[in-house]
Amino acid sequence: MSHERTYGAEAFRADTGVSRETLERFIIWRRLLSEWSAHTNLVGRATLDEFWFRHALDSWQLVDLAPPGTSRWLDIGAGAGFPGVAIAFGLAGRAVPGGRVTLVESIGKKAAFLRAVLAETGVEAVADVICDRVEALEPVPVCDVVTARAVAPLEKLLGLMAPYVENGAIALIPKGARHAEELTAARKSWNFEASLHPSITSDEAAIIRIERLSRVR
Repeated sequence: MSHERTYGAEAFRADTGVSRETLERFIIWRRLLSEWSAHTNLVGRATLDEFWFRHALDSWQLVDLAPPGTSRWLDIGAGAGFPGVAIAFGLAGRAVPGGRVTLVESIGKKAAFLRAVLAETGVEAVADVICDRVEALEPVPVCDVVTARAVAPLEKLLGLMAPYVENGAIALIPKGARHAEELTAARKSWNFEASLHPSITSDEAAIIRIERLSRVR
């Protein structure tokens, strides 16, 4: 049995220092994931056994990477809520002044799931769901941080994030073992400043921080 499968709620709490209230929100989220996955394609059922490490901890690490004073987040292609729902729990648990995360998800069933999670965990005051494609949003939401997990290759993803980064936001993008290749490919179309933060859930993965983004001319 892998480390991911043996890693549970208490290990997550020990590693993150979250409160009991925040931990309970994660527990509710996991239960809803299990219930909804019976009829809605949210995550691979096999990964539910790895929820605490592969999904919860992997998402939570972004909360601690945000610059001081960060309050407004945007999660593109929010899917089952990784990392947007975890960010909502962080904003609520830490009582971040003006804290809010907008989860953008174009598939109606997934958007309905996200709304159910936010309602049952009591974090609707710091999070909302928009059921639409991010490129169709008008006006463009204002945010300090824009993020997306497992949505598209970096080169394409930067096109979706450009309106926000050009407006002063930073991008925090979890990527897997091929992150260096994706950065090289993206630089053919984009100019940007990038820094890498090692992932705490994989030696091969990283969170890419992107700033000062513009098209190559």
